[in-house]
Amino acid sequence: MEKSEYDELTSAIIGCAIEVHRILGPGLLESAYHECLLFELKLRGLRVYSQVEQPLMYKNQPHLRAYFIDLLVEDCVVLELKSVEQISDVHVSQILTYMKLGDYRVGLLLNFNVKMMKQGIHRYVNHF
Repeated sequence: MEKSEYDELTSAIIGCAIEVHRILGPGLLESAYHECLLFELKLRGLRVYSQVEQPLMYKNQPHLRAYFIDLLVEDCVVLELKSVEQISDVHVSQILTYMKLGDYRVGLLLNFNVKMMKQGIHRYVNHF
């Protein structure tokens, strides 16, 4: 996939996140945003998977159930959802780890516990 295609896809995903936030507002549990964003992405015709198992290789042995990606869109964009006061370094490390383990190029860390959704959008790129 070309950079412009990733940009178009992430713009569509961000549009969905903004719509969910516009309707629900801040202050709910992450699980509420997860279900509504999953619905919104599917409504827009995007292929999306929830709670995608991301195995970890340790000493040449796969360790399944080590990590779960919140949402994976079109098999190429990792979404990590949060509903927290502030994004911390561990949240950033989490999405970067998922991207590295799965060799995904783009990830969005979306924090819904913000006044304006644009404040909660963090985009990460792995080797473009």
